[in-house]
Amino acid sequence: MRQTAREFWRDEAGMGTVEIILIIVVLIGLVIIFKKQLNDLVKKVFQKISSDSNSIISTALIKKC
Repeated sequence: MRQTAREFWRDEAGMGTVEIILIIVVLIGLVIIFKKQLNDLVKKVFQKISSDSNSIISTALIKKC
């Protein structure tokens, strides 16, 4: 019984899974903490893309006429 317990304690086969789960938990925590800042950043990026694409389209339409 003691030998089995020692072997179980020294077995590191599942350590990769535990490490991946901890990394995922930390990433989820960071997203939760910085949710507002991330939302603001994404909104600004999409607004910039939208305004730039509108100016490109209007410039193309003016040149076409």
